[in-house]
Amino acid sequence: MATKVQSLARPVSEQRAILGPTGNRVRASEDPKRKTEVPKRPKKPAPKIPEPVIRNNASVDSSCSSESSTSSAASAKRMENSRRSVTAKRNGVKNMKVVPHASAEIPEASPMNSGPIKRCDWITPTSDPLYISFHDEEWGVPVYDDRKLFELLVFSQALAELSWPAILSRRDIFRHLFDNFDISSVSQFTEKKLLSLKVNGSLLLSEAKLRAIVENAKQMLKVQQEFGSFSNYCWNFVNHAPVRNGFRYARQAPVKTPKAELISKDLMQKGFRCVGPTVVYSFMQVSGIVNDHLLTCFRYQQCNADAKKDLKTKIEEMKN
Repeated sequence: MATKVQSLARPVSEQRAILGPTGNRVRASEDPKRKTEVPKRPKKPAPKIPEPVIRNNASVDSSCSSESSTSSAASAKRMENSRRSVTAKRNGVKNMKVVPHASAEIPEASPMNSGPIKRCDWITPTSDPLYISFHDEEWGVPVYDDRKLFELLVFSQALAELSWPAILSRRDIFRHLFDNFDISSVSQFTEKKLLSLKVNGSLLLSEAKLRAIVENAKQMLKVQQEFGSFSNYCWNFVNHAPVRNGFRYARQAPVKTPKAELISKDLMQKGFRCVGPTVVYSFMQVSGIVNDHLLTCFRYQQCNADAKKDLKTKIEEMKN
């Protein structure tokens, strides 16, 4: 019986396509049974790192981690502060400066405190320097001296013919011609003296105004005898305390008020001339009986402070 010899030779394995990272290509399939063994190289022992180096590295790592945590905490705090400021703005709360490690909050400085001096609207950069100085130093300051009040009453009457800058430019002339506004001296002016009150050949004021000034000086002497002083008579109408209107705009300031009409009526009953309500209100403004500086003007608060000091001084004098 014939014996069949079986072939021990293995069939050659076929090649198959494999999807590689750069596209399809053909690779020779490996024999699953036979694997090429690569001789393993002996591993070298890892070098030992000195302990000081390890400690230094550990300290660096810890410092880096602490810095990163600190920066993250700071950024979180900034985000929280910004969130609070946005919420405050929505709620209409004023911005506040956050003071670290403190319970109090300090309000930011008001921008109104900085910048140039703010005056009343009728004072402009082109205004006469005398007029600006008069506004900053005299207008609205409470006056209690009779001679000074007489001078301001004359100026208020002259406003019907002259402007404030024109009056102030001739102030020395007024004082010279009216004997430094000595009430007793002016009350004795004769007709000849009256007609000699000229400037460059022209009368300082109209004859009607000049006669009214002389007559008012005579009546002022009578008021002094009745009320002790012309100042006491004038300030009685406002209970010896300036009227503070607190206007914000110049257009709000009136040319006369019921109080001015009352004083005007009383003065005319006493024999004063050219003292209508408009003249009287101008006199009240300039003599500080009324504080008509605008609220935005730096002189508003200063005149109020001056009035408080004067009132305090008067009360102390009355006690003594």
